[in-house]
Amino acid sequence: MSETSETSETSDASEKHEPREPLRVGLLGYGLAGSVFHAPLIAATDGLVLDTVSTANPERQAQARAEHPRVRTVATPDEVLDRAADLDLIVVATPNKTHVPLATAALEAGLPVVVDKPLAATAAEADKLATLAEERGLLLSVFQNRRWDNDFRTVRKLVEEGTLGEVWRFESRFERWRPQPKGGWRESGDPAELGGLLYDLGSHLVDQALTLFGPVVSVYAESDIRRPGAEADDDTFLALTHANGVRSHLWMSATAALLGPRFRVLGNQAGYTKHGLDPQEAALREGRRPGAESAEGRESGESGESGKWGVEPKTRWGRLGAGASPRMGGGEPVPTLPGDYPAYYAAIARALREGGAPPVTAGEAAAALRVLEAAKRSAAEGRTVALG
Repeated sequence: MSETSETSETSDASEKHEPREPLRVGLLGYGLAGSVFHAPLIAATDGLVLDTVSTANPERQAQARAEHPRVRTVATPDEVLDRAADLDLIVVATPNKTHVPLATAALEAGLPVVVDKPLAATAAEADKLATLAEERGLLLSVFQNRRWDNDFRTVRKLVEEGTLGEVWRFESRFERWRPQPKGGWRESGDPAELGGLLYDLGSHLVDQALTLFGPVVSVYAESDIRRPGAEADDDTFLALTHANGVRSHLWMSATAALLGPRFRVLGNQAGYTKHGLDPQEAALREGRRPGAESAEGRESGESGESGKWGVEPKTRWGRLGAGASPRMGGGEPVPTLPGDYPAYYAAIARALREGGAPPVTAGEAAAALRVLEAAKRSAAEGRTVALG
């Protein structure tokens, strides 16, 4: 999710080495994903050090050095991989089309890898990467940070504790009002770029649905290009039927003049509705960092803007009830669990030191990609697609 970069395949794998303390991280890309998400979270994680950043853009190199004074900057991913013996982890935060070749090169260099979502264009490519990582005995994970959104953590707790009873329907939205396309590779119509909302926001929405309710047996999708000048899908809907009978309805749109609830979850005992977005992305974009909360916020714990990391005010809590309208004040407010993006890299560091599965596996990414591929086929053919 940053500047375009190219790489040549690494011909010979480096000697596998044991992780040291602290673990040294090479970050490929310093665009939105690299600078806003990965670098700050890596720097905030005990036991991880941001060692090297690659970006061909001189301004981004200067930005990286200003934000992380001890970091080394280089122009290409190859220059990072040339130092494989001095590193313990590679993070791929480059444009979607480069994820597979860069992850492959890093694994062949003998390094564990974290890849920003989506891992690949297809489930087959994801499976191939997973096989390579397994053969090399290396960690391969996908950065699905939205599993640690405050609202999703709250929904997951309600579902797992049985508060809603048997869940029948799960509604989830990432909607925006952006009537003018921004351009760039994320909105490119070139299939090689993997642009459009299905692979961007849809990667998160599908991952969350699978995390909550398990495998999907059928997919129906509607996908449109609505805005003048747009090249890739900017208004997409998915209807998923899970093997356990739950139906997930997922919306992703840049054309929503009025935004729907972020979540609406309906069970046979109660329902839960939540509006608004997790505060962590906004905080990261504004330069705030985990662990650097204000003293006032630590005392009150009331504000997601000035208080504890990932905490939102009571006025934004979702509501739980049955036969009531949340918009009319019905239902009971449910405290939103704090958002916890730092938990992802803490789990990565733990997996590298102690072994075990990473917080998000390549197999889970492949399962989500099968749904996304089925959605593309469904939208193109106007039919429901069955998954085996």
